Amino acid sequence: MGVRRVALVTGASRGIGRAIALRLAQDGALVGVNYRQNAAAAEAVTTAIEESGGQAFLVPGDVSDAGQARAAVAKAIEVGGRLDVLVNNAGIIRDTLLLRMADDDWDAVLNTNLRGAYLCTQAALRGMLRQRWGRIVNIASIAGLVGNAGQANYSAAKAGLIGFTKSVAREAASRNVTVNAVAPGLIETDITTGMPPKAREAMIAQIPMQRMGTPEEVAEVVAFLVSDRASYITGAVIQIDGGLAM
Repeated sequence: MGVRRVALVTGASRGIGRAIALRLAQDGALVGVNYRQNAAAAEAVTTAIEESGGQAFLVPGDVSDAGQARAAVAKAIEVGGRLDVLVNNAGIIRDTLLLRMADDDWDAVLNTNLRGAYLCTQAALRGMLRQRWGRIVNIASIAGLVGNAGQANYSAAKAGLIGFTKSVAREAASRNVTVNAVAPGLIETDITTGMPPKAREAMIAQIPMQRMGTPEEVAEVVAFLVSDRASYITGAVIQIDGGLAM
């Protein structure tokens, strides 16, 4: 990264967020590891970063709550002296068919996956515009491009995140702040590893590359997007799905 950047990764205690935090630290960033509940898992991430020679700090907070989201960004700025990179990764699922979906299932997913990104981005953007350098990456999903049965709430949130990405990219571009999204497909995480074998096989059969992706493969793309090498890329949505949604 050249100069040391300060990064905040939301939902970084496991899965894709964990891989992104580790990868950004590998590139020399001071990484804020945000988590909502699992402090032990988040501490394990910071320990892994520090044992690899990197620097990290814990940032507790539920990004769906306005006060906590803004406090998380404020803490990252307080510890790092500035904030250069924001990765909006925090997300949850509450899968069920629309006719069975409770209002709370809809609200919880939209609040965390979409509102959380709005709150954190709004809190982080002013400083990035002022310093005339910033990188924001939103973790969307191919569900926001093609839709998934049983995921009307999740697909709506991720589609909204893509539209949000493009709008903020236009607002921030003149100040050298880029805003991009990545849209992972089926990635090996706690959610997919717990699936019944037959369901996993059926899903993998739909992927042209005939395998699931890894969190590390998503993290590599994010690391590129937040680097100076991607300085002319903004408003983009990069699919990381083995060809599933082509």
